[in-house]
Amino acid sequence: MDAHEVNRARAKLALFVADVFASVPRKDQRAKGDCYLRGLMLDGRRKSIQPMAQRLSDGNEQNLQQFVNQSTWDPVPVRRRIAQRMAPLVSPDAWAVDDVSFPKDGRMSVAVAHQYCGALGKQANCQVAVSVHAVSDTASCPLQWRLFVPEEWADDALRRRRTGIPEEVGHREKWRLALDTIDELAGWGLVPPVVVADAGYGQNADFRDGLSERGIGYVVAIRSDVTVHPHDAVPTAPAWSGNGRKPQPRYRGKPSAVAAVAARHGRQAFTEVTWREGSRGPMRSHFLALRVRPAGIKSRRLAQAAATARDGSWDGALPEVMLLAEWPAGAEAPTDYWVSNLPADTPIAELVRLAKIRWRIEHDYRELKHGLGLDHFEGRSWTGWHHHVTLVTAAHAFLTEQRLSPKADTADSPSTRSSTPSRTC
Repeated sequence: MDAHEVNRARAKLALFVADVFASVPRKDQRAKGDCYLRGLMLDGRRKSIQPMAQRLSDGNEQNLQQFVNQSTWDPVPVRRRIAQRMAPLVSPDAWAVDDVSFPKDGRMSVAVAHQYCGALGKQANCQVAVSVHAVSDTASCPLQWRLFVPEEWADDALRRRRTGIPEEVGHREKWRLALDTIDELAGWGLVPPVVVADAGYGQNADFRDGLSERGIGYVVAIRSDVTVHPHDAVPTAPAWSGNGRKPQPRYRGKPSAVAAVAARHGRQAFTEVTWREGSRGPMRSHFLALRVRPAGIKSRRLAQAAATARDGSWDGALPEVMLLAEWPAGAEAPTDYWVSNLPADTPIAELVRLAKIRWRIEHDYRELKHGLGLDHFEGRSWTGWHHHVTLVTAAHAFLTEQRLSPKADTADSPSTRSSTPSRTC
C-alpha cells in the first residue's frame, strides 16, 4: 500500500484493531499495534522496526521495539480473535498444514538451528514454524502458528533463558505441533472441513492416524515409495501349533510402492480432470483414484491399537484409504501421489481439487514474506517472535478482509505490492 491507500484505510483499520486487539489491556499498546500494522502494510523493502518507524510520521522506534520485544501483551487471544473473525469470511474448503522457514545468522535467535530450510531449499541455519491456514479457491489466511523447537534447544538452559522460551515448551515433532494446533483451534470453536498437507506431513502414518482419530478427513501428499496392499487383499493367520504366542494375521503378498501400483494401470486408466482456472487458462492433468491399504510397521501398529481399543481383537486388516495419482501429459510415468480417508464415493474431481488447493498458501507466504515482512523480524526472543508473527497475521487478515469486501474497488483495493518507500501519517 502507498501512503494514500494507508490513509484511506485508517478508519477501517482503527475499527479492525479495536476488535482484534480488544484483549490487549492498555490503550497505548493498542495504538502501537495500529502503528505497527500500518508500517507492515506501507510500501518498503524492509519491514523490520527501524525502517518502518522512519517511514511513519508517528513511528517511534523505541516505542515499537518495546511493544514487540518487551511488552507483556498476550498474542494468543489476538490470534484467536483473528481466526474466529476470518474463518467464516474465507469459508474454507480445507485447512492446510504447512511449515515455513526463516533463514538466520548466528545461533542465539530463538529456536534457530542447522536444519532443512525450505526458503533456501537446503540445510541451513534457520527457524521453522508450523502453520495452519483456512483455504478456499478464492482466499486464505493463517489461523495459528507454532514455533518448532529443535532437539538441541530442549536442554540448552543458557539459550532458553536468554531468548525467554517458557519452561513448559520443549522439543516436539512438527506433525505433533500440527495436531496440537488443530486441537487448539477446536477449543476456539473452529473445526476443519478437510485437512490437506504436503508429503512432509502426509508421509507420516501417525499424523494421518491422528486426524482419523479426531474424525477429520484428509487429502495429503505422499512420496512415491510408500507401500500399499490392494484394497481387496485379505490377511490370513499362519498355522499355530498351540505353543508360544499365537501369530498375528498377515497379508501374504508383499506390498507395492504406490508408483508401481499406479504405473501398472497404464495411462489409459487415468482420467483428465480440470481443477481450477489459472492465470494462463484451465489447470488440468490426468488422475487415477484407487482404494488401497497402506502397509508398513507403523501402519500395522496403529491399526492393531485402534482395533484392540475398539473391541479387544484385531483380524490383521489394515484400514482402506483412497490413493490418488497424477500422470501429467508428456510425463513418462505418474509423478505425484496423495492418500485420503474421505468416503469411497467422493468424486475424483473433488479429490483433485482438494489435493491441489494448497496453491493458495503459497500465495499467502508470498504476501506474508515479501509484502508484509514475516521474515524481516530482527529480534531474538520468544516473545518478540510471537508478537511479530501475530501482527503480520493481523495485517494480512485486514488486507484480506478489504479484498473480500463486496464494496471493495478491485482496481484500487489495498495491496502489498513492493514500491519506493513513502511516508504517511
